[in-house]
Amino acid sequence: MQLLAQEEYGLRCLLELSRHRDARPLTIHEIAEAEGLSQDYTAKLLRALRKGELVTSTRGAAGGYRLARPAGEITVWDAIQVLGGALFPDSFCACHPGQRDCCVRRSDCALRALWRVVDGAVRDVLEGISLEDLARSEPAMVTWLRSPERDVDTPIPKADESAN
Repeated sequence: MQLLAQEEYGLRCLLELSRHRDARPLTIHEIAEAEGLSQDYTAKLLRALRKGELVTSTRGAAGGYRLARPAGEITVWDAIQVLGGALFPDSFCACHPGQRDCCVRRSDCALRALWRVVDGAVRDVLEGISLEDLARSEPAMVTWLRSPERDVDTPIPKADESAN
């Protein structure tokens, strides 16, 4: 399992838009420049994000891209789904049949159960983190994510709160 560059860079584009939510729409050039990406690749990512209804676009001289919803309503899981799909899709095990056409463990597979549990755990974490959460500092995020009493309803502390 690994996240692809598309998911990483797509999230970065969304974060750039979330930082400018009250300003005018951002152009592909501005987003690409801020994230160190090519304009062609940024345009591809933004097309996918627009089709997934995470961003909106406006044409014209004053046009560009904005988040389709407030940053607090867009989760990391939403972005992953739009940009790449499930981490372990139902067809995951079928991709690894060994030397046969289909897997010998079609009816009873502990590994398949493991991947489903891992997929669910990852999904639970990513559904609980919004773009607004990611806009906070790295130390604050690390503190919040490592907290044993953390749950989805526990707010992520701001940078100055995590130092206390």
